[in-house]
Amino acid sequence: MLESMCLLAGIMAVVEDALIVAGGLGTRMYPVSAFLSKESLPLIDIPVMIHLAQEAKAAGVKRIHIITSPNKDLSPLLRDISHLHSNRPELDENLFSSFSNIEIKVHIQKQQLGLGDAISCALDEIAGPFLVLLGDNIITDNHSSTKDYIPSNASKLLVECYEKNSLPCGAILPVKDEDLSSYGVVELDGELIKNVVEKPELEFAPSNLVLCGRYLFTADSKQLLNEIYTVEKYGELQSIELQKHWMKGNGFIGVRLDGFSWYDSGNPYSWLQAQVDHALQRTDLSKQFSDWLKLRIKD
Repeated sequence: MLESMCLLAGIMAVVEDALIVAGGLGTRMYPVSAFLSKESLPLIDIPVMIHLAQEAKAAGVKRIHIITSPNKDLSPLLRDISHLHSNRPELDENLFSSFSNIEIKVHIQKQQLGLGDAISCALDEIAGPFLVLLGDNIITDNHSSTKDYIPSNASKLLVECYEKNSLPCGAILPVKDEDLSSYGVVELDGELIKNVVEKPELEFAPSNLVLCGRYLFTADSKQLLNEIYTVEKYGELQSIELQKHWMKGNGFIGVRLDGFSWYDSGNPYSWLQAQVDHALQRTDLSKQFSDWLKLRIKD
């Protein structure tokens, strides 16, 4: 069934663009996010934005589009600081030049009107399918050290899905029952997402799988967002209506990221959990940190 749908999806285009949506002010992380953007916050010793850039580059894109807001300065994160690598030559040099050897475009979202509007800010400069990465979410299957850094494969898996099926797709992850009411929970028919229930109570949740901030949108997004699912009509629900359009049409595929860790820099408690969880899995820190944590809990 899925194969026949793919034939209707048209000739496959190459995925050359990734959008990192980083316009939010991060008020839940005040006061720190009043001084530093959420994307600057480190997961131990690597900023969120560096993780995202490395993930997008590992997926094979040629351009990274940063969607930001008028009063937010992300330029320090985009600089090439490879000249500093000589101070710590044992570290992975790619972490000092994450935005080198790739085209970078910065777009300003003048008002915070939702994901669909943020995406629209870049679409005049994108001709084909593109990745979307939410700027406050790290989703990774690798917990490597800064000496031998390995990027997440999350976006790469979305690209591989598109190359196989020529259909838009969204990454999905399982969450605990008590957390379902915080997310868009998907209903699946095989690989296809048939419905998304926003923040349901447990008894109304169609599964334990939720959309997790990684998407691959197809080239028809621009026309659909500008002409049918407009921000004036749908507001912050714009991107949800776009996904429903695909669900009712040729299909919108859910790509399961089983075994991945999902870290949210958007609020203090989840970010604290992220630091601990990542440290317990990171190759250079896990044993030492685990031993200390066990002693600390005893005290």
